[in-house]
Amino acid sequence: MADVNTASAAFLATIPSPDQGVWHIGPIPIRAYALCIIAGIIVAIWLGERRWVNRGGTKGTVIDVAVFAVPFGLVGGRLYHVITDNQLYFGEGKNPLNALKIWDGGLGIWGAIALGAVGALIACRRRGIPLPAMADALAPGIVIAQAIGRLGNYFNQELYGAHTDLPWGLEIYQRYNPTNPDDFLNGVAIGHVPLPDSPVHPTFLYELLWNLGVALLVIWADKKFRLGHGRVFALYVAGYTAGRFWIEMMRTDTANHILGLRVNVWTSILLFAAAIAYFVLAAKRGPREAPETLWSKDVPREDADSASADSGESHAEVAAAPDTVRDSAADKATEDPKPDAEK
Repeated sequence: MADVNTASAAFLATIPSPDQGVWHIGPIPIRAYALCIIAGIIVAIWLGERRWVNRGGTKGTVIDVAVFAVPFGLVGGRLYHVITDNQLYFGEGKNPLNALKIWDGGLGIWGAIALGAVGALIACRRRGIPLPAMADALAPGIVIAQAIGRLGNYFNQELYGAHTDLPWGLEIYQRYNPTNPDDFLNGVAIGHVPLPDSPVHPTFLYELLWNLGVALLVIWADKKFRLGHGRVFALYVAGYTAGRFWIEMMRTDTANHILGLRVNVWTSILLFAAAIAYFVLAAKRGPREAPETLWSKDVPREDADSASADSGESHAEVAAAPDTVRDSAADKATEDPKPDAEK
């Protein structure tokens, strides 16, 4: 009886994993990982749209940009994963077609941001708006989306660290898939049989919380210092990579190494340095972009002024006002929304 109580107490002192990450409605699989990615994208678009309009941009522009950026980003994220973990898909006994199975997990944020930026650039040029300004509006939503996406790793029982006895250790269980014994991802935990290293450091949770902290930092800094010209995005990259560096060092999943360090550790170091350099150099471009530079070229000037008038401000009146009045109006027009997305 004492052993049972001890085991129960130990279980309650840890974080249990879900029994499965995939459910079926008839022949259709419903994957938690995919749902988390979709939810993250929705939140990023919603918050990015609010921030873009409040900075003086045309309503609906973020959705138009997302039409290009999201598919580009998904392809880029998958390409980065396949390239950096190519041993999972190529070589003796491997099936290269598995590289196309994005639903089984495996998206590299670096590739998603890089190729997603290409898609966003295409959309921004079509609209006649500056990409750095759009990136600044999207930055907090992107890192919140990354936090939501980490919940998908929780359901997949992946991206965890070494064994730990800390109270927030993560219990990981053996999953069984009767149709394919080697496919644990689509299996179900029966009887909560722990894996040998369980409980482990929930590094996915560490990154989730870090990402939400970065989002708060970015929103606060943007509001206080009126950052522009891509500096908000640079601050996001620097903040995220700083956390990814130490969290990546804790992970125990298989990864390729260069000079003794995981590939993603090197990527974090290089991107952190590049982001800091850009943040400093971009300050020379002066204050945040003027609202009129964010209007889409395919929206008539009178429509943009009318939309601004609906919210109590007219871009035309602001542009014609004395400097003191214009600065005050610009402050109001570009004030960031108070986030309720830190949930």
